Parts: sequence; C-alpha cells; structure tokens
Amino acid sequence: MRCQVAIIGGGPAGLLLGQLLHGAGIDTILLERRSRDHVLSRVRAGVLETGMVDLLDAAGVGERVHAEGLIHNSARITSDSADFSIDFNALTDRHVVIYGQTEVTRDLYEARDATGATTLHNCTNVTPCDIDTDAPHVSFTYDGQSHRLECDLIAGCDGYHGPSRQAIPAEHRTEFEKTYPFGWLGILSETSPVAHELIYASSPRGFALCSQRNANLSRYYVQCALSDSPDDWTDTAFWDELRRRLPAAVADKLIIGPSIEKSIAPLRSFVCAPMQWGRLYLCGDAAHIVPPTGAKGLNTAASDVAYLSEAMQKYYDTGEKNRLDSYSAQALARVWKVQRFSWWMTNLLHRFPDQSRFDLKVQEADLAFLSENRAAQTALAQNYVGLPY
Repeated sequence: MRCQVAIIGGGPAGLLLGQLLHGAGIDTILLERRSRDHVLSRVRAGVLETGMVDLLDAAGVGERVHAEGLIHNSARITSDSADFSIDFNALTDRHVVIYGQTEVTRDLYEARDATGATTLHNCTNVTPCDIDTDAPHVSFTYDGQSHRLECDLIAGCDGYHGPSRQAIPAEHRTEFEKTYPFGWLGILSETSPVAHELIYASSPRGFALCSQRNANLSRYYVQCALSDSPDDWTDTAFWDELRRRLPAAVADKLIIGPSIEKSIAPLRSFVCAPMQWGRLYLCGDAAHIVPPTGAKGLNTAASDVAYLSEAMQKYYDTGEKNRLDSYSAQALARVWKVQRFSWWMTNLLHRFPDQSRFDLKVQEADLAFLSENRAAQTALAQNYVGLPY
C-alpha cells in the first residue's frame, strides 16, 4: 500500500488536510482508530474564526457553513461590576461563525467520500516508522491483518493520545503544560438560545458561558470542580446554578429543558516542540491543547493545516523543502500567541481556589479596563476572530 501523504487521524484536522491536498492533486490515505459513527458523535467546539471559514471554502466544503452557520458580530462579558459587549465587526471588520465541529467533520467526510480517497476506520497498532529517513512508512492493523503504508510524508493529526507525537524521540521533544484547578460542565439542550451573542459571565460563584449551535439548540457551561462527575449534576441543579451566575435580566429570559448531552471537560494548556521530526508533521491536538475559553482548539488546528498543506503543495510542485523544514517554527509562533490569549481569557473570567483579595481586585480592574478601553477591546477582538495565518 502506498500514497504520497499518510494522514493519521480522521478528525477535522486530518480530513481538512486531506481535502486541501486532494485539490492540489496529492494522493492521501487516512487512518482512523475509531469508527466513523464514533468520530461524528463527539460534541466539540462551535465557534469558527474567519480564517477557518476561508479555509473550508478553499477546500470546497464551505457551502453548508455559509447556509446554516450563525454569524456573530460580538460577544458580551458580564460580572458583578461590568457588563459590556465586544463588537468584533466594528473593531476588526470581521466576525466569527457558530457552526458545530461535528457538522464540520460531517461535511469533510462527505467531501472525502466524493473524491474516492481511501479512508480506513478502526485501525489499531498504528505506528509511524522510519520517520527520520527518506522512506517513512506507517504500520497498522486493519480488519485483523497487518499492513504497511509506504509514503513520502506523514501527517500526525491523531490528537493528544495518538501515536504520532510519541514517535518523536523523547530526548528531542520538549513538552510544556499547565493544568487548571477546575473544569467546565457543559450541557446541550434543544432550547432557544438566551441571546444571539455569546455571553461570558464571571461571578463570585464561578464562570459561565452561554453559547449555541443553532436557533433551536443551545450550549451552556458552568465552571465546576475537577472532582465533579456529570452524574452529580441534575438538569435542575445545572439550570439553577447557571441562573445564579448570569445577570438577572438574562437569567429571567433563560429557556430551560432536558439536556441531550452532559459532560465535564478539564482545562489545560499543552504545547509540544518541535511539531515535526524528519518526515513526520504534527497538527492540532497532537501538538497543542488550549483551554476552551477563547474557542481556539479547532481553529488552531486549522491554522496548522493551512501552513502544512501549503508547505506540502510547494514540495510536490517544486521539490523545495524549505517550507516543510520551517513548518514547526511557523506553526509554533502562532500557537504560542493563541496559548497566551486563551490563558489570559481563562484568568480574566474564572474563580481560582487560591485567589486572594488582592487577586480578585486585580481581576476586577482588568475587566473594568477592558470595558472602558477601545484598544484593549480591539486586541481581544483581533485574537477572538483569529490572528492571520
């Protein structure tokens, strides 16, 4: 079995990379350890940066995003002492689009099916081999048989727990990590959103976020203890706690209903450097994770894909490897800016167990400054709608 680029991981990063490379006439085979139904069952992010929407257009899969996605021109930030909106459109002339990651993945699968490109699900024992040679390959088990996929290049889009990052020798790999002492309890409900714009709420009881997937599907979150389990929270307990953290006028408008999905996500920051070794290149969660506060996880994976697809196209067009060789440095320069923004948003809006009265006053002053200062709002808006690739 042979292709030009072997892609490990069938999430949105791997699928998007495959679609962009197909458009450039580059042959790919995609290996995914889970079933397609499992991949499409994951409930994930729903805020797309302008750059990611443009990238989906370039891959030929933007039609449904434009038809069904909800354009958001602003986000509202509230606390006991502040209540203001960040007008993305006025400050940056750009916006974000609400469109669930599951739907992005579905669109990409359908597009890949239409190309006839090979996608193998339920692959086990996937191992990138000989990555520091001119003849790399991927070994794996599929349908009970061992296989060898020979290729020119390998893209590791297989997430934090995948084998790709581990294939980079430990002595040449540096990992940076920060864990936060809380998680987000999130629910999905078939109810109308409480507001059109996203609401980020900071309260003495902890953080809350009001988001949505469409006009009849809402996504809400509350900060919770890492020791909590979704089973500890009844729907009634969740809605009551959410109301307590929102401004009264918003809480009064909240439409509640049974949850159709409930989960707790821990918050952490993680970066692996370098993002490449030999002919192996990491994308997305395989190389970095951000807390969800700034809605950057999926979007940062997309920026990796943009850099890597351009570098691979350049390589196959001209034989020039400079873009491939500089991929890690280029991607990490943007990754660290995104990490900074996500860390800052998390610190701005959450309650930490060890916060002193001084810390709380500084947090309050930071929110007050943001509410009053156009330059600070512009910086937030520029980061939120997406830094340039």
